[in-house]
Amino acid sequence: IIIGKTNVPEFGLGSNTYNAVFGPTLNAFDPALTAGGSSGGAAVALALDMVPVADGSDFGGSLRNPAAWNNVFGFRPSQGLVPGGPDFEVFHAQMGVDGPMGRNVRDMALLLDVQAGYHPHAPLSYEKPGSFLEGLGIPATGGRIAWLGDLGGHLPVETGVLGLCEAALGRFAEASFATEPLLPDFDFEALWQAFVTLRQASSGCALKTHYDDPAKRRLLKPEAIWEVENATRLTAPQIRAASVIRTSWHRTLLSIFDRYDLIALPTAQVFPFDIDTHWPREVAGRTMDSYHRWMQVSAFATLGGCPAANVPVGFDDRGRPMGMQLIGRPRGDLAVLKAAAAYEATLPWPAGA
Repeated sequence: IIIGKTNVPEFGLGSNTYNAVFGPTLNAFDPALTAGGSSGGAAVALALDMVPVADGSDFGGSLRNPAAWNNVFGFRPSQGLVPGGPDFEVFHAQMGVDGPMGRNVRDMALLLDVQAGYHPHAPLSYEKPGSFLEGLGIPATGGRIAWLGDLGGHLPVETGVLGLCEAALGRFAEASFATEPLLPDFDFEALWQAFVTLRQASSGCALKTHYDDPAKRRLLKPEAIWEVENATRLTAPQIRAASVIRTSWHRTLLSIFDRYDLIALPTAQVFPFDIDTHWPREVAGRTMDSYHRWMQVSAFATLGGCPAANVPVGFDDRGRPMGMQLIGRPRGDLAVLKAAAAYEATLPWPAGA
């Protein structure tokens, strides 16, 4: 039963929900600020009790980011757990997934039980291992968390974001989840460029039919044109090289999960910004070279095909919300949900607005 349609940016591009048809979606806590995106309308509807649960999509943080910026929970499931489509192409484009959002973890698990499972029209999907809601009945008993922070300074992060996350990890220790700082030995700039290449090969190519129609091209926002024009310049060896880097990152993640149960990262590198700003051109004194560079922190779970939950971590001194990612091993969705539920029990404030 579809009860309504919530706002998204044009073609889901960018972590800011605005378009020429419906305008911008305003943050649930401050209407002068963006709600994030691309599932910004869903996050705000959820935060304001307009809906009990919401579904979102996530390629580059599209449900994690607005969940963080509206003080709710969001869950990007493992690649393949929730079948995608219908679509013209069902084999190549696998990094974007659908997932649940909720004001608590149990509600997300309830919706995920409905979303997850094999569908023959999504050939790379798979059967869910059991009920996630029932699985939450056996609580987590603790674990080890690798805190990646700003990756040793590689990620520019607005002042205050890391402090809120570290305070949240301190509360999480009350649930027997101990945190250790970790800096993986990896070329993170090469990894980001691999993400950009693979995204262009997926999203940019998907938009090419609109770009090829002059009447439609005139309507496309600059970010969509950027994706298409860069996609058309890609070569097969470049796409394969990006996939090789992604494979290396996957192996690195598996080695981390041999030692840790979860990886923690900020959900966003900046707090919600002015509603009239399409995307930040600078973060912590560093120039952003693309419309999504400021959300680089979202790419690590995406490239690994990992489950990742956004959990609220609080507000800065201006009342702007922030969240933190709890990332688990591929297909370890229930373990991530259990950890998120254990974290939720430590929250001194309710989710939502």
